[in-house]
Amino acid sequence: MRYAAHWTDAVLREIHDETPTVRSFDIVPLSGEVLPFEPGAHIEVEVQVDGLPQTRSYSLVGEARSDHYRIAVKRRADSSGGSIYMWSLQPGARLSITEPLTSFAIEYDRPCYLLIAGGIGITPIVGMAKLLARHGADIRLLYAAKTRDELAFAGDLAAALGDRLVCHVSAEGRRIDFAEAFAALPPGAQCALCGPMPMLDDARRSWMAAGRPIVDLRWETFGSSGAFPAEDFTVAVPRHSVEIVVPHNRTLLDTLADAGIEVISDCRKGECGLCALTVMSFDGRIDHRDVFLSDLQKAENQKICACVSRAAGRIVIDTDYRPDAI
Repeated sequence: MRYAAHWTDAVLREIHDETPTVRSFDIVPLSGEVLPFEPGAHIEVEVQVDGLPQTRSYSLVGEARSDHYRIAVKRRADSSGGSIYMWSLQPGARLSITEPLTSFAIEYDRPCYLLIAGGIGITPIVGMAKLLARHGADIRLLYAAKTRDELAFAGDLAAALGDRLVCHVSAEGRRIDFAEAFAALPPGAQCALCGPMPMLDDARRSWMAAGRPIVDLRWETFGSSGAFPAEDFTVAVPRHSVEIVVPHNRTLLDTLADAGIEVISDCRKGECGLCALTVMSFDGRIDHRDVFLSDLQKAENQKICACVSRAAGRIVIDTDYRPDAI
């Protein structure tokens, strides 16, 4: 495991509507101990979905504060339940959260930085942008959204960055040209981006096509972003004589665990690949929502990352879990 989370009780202090579909939440641990963190960190939050506890990861917005953590949640029509639960809360609600965890970070000794955000992917980028700007770094932020009223935190970012903030609103015909943006970067530049899966896939291909070191590209995605809306699908595991339905608002990983089939996992964001399972056959399609498998591996459909990826129809898989070997 990359980290072992420690849970603590907390209270929701304030709520702010940032856009029509993005709401921020100020959360305070009951202990009063608000730990420092680097921009790009996140906390885990326990939510209730159909009466069952589930865990969601939310990036911490902005730089560290001494008295609260701030997260932002986008209410989505295709939500698996987490955003609906968070949006149902009122100030004073009790929550269970982890301490800040870091899996998305940049280095602060580079000659130039390009930050890219798509939609709610702006949340971990805000703190990076403000910190870099405050220290006088050479920085540019490309921020994409469908409509202008969905540019959460744009006011604060404009105040910090000025014309180094460039907004790309698809409803106005503006989209990010990754090839052009990457070609303009000097050697040694670092790029950090967060957004939906199609954006990340396009950016990674352009970065590699530009001949830039992959280690200079840092990214984070959110597991709800796929090529297709989430729907119920059937999974069969012949090794265990199990055939079950994966609900649209529950992951394959958690559904298998509910059935007594344990799968090793870590990041739960489709980044580490520990939960990749063998696909024996499928009738329908597989929606690869991870960033671990290569484009070729995704096209071959021989593996599926159980923490985020989904299917439509019926899929037959195999796991390494053998309860008789314990």
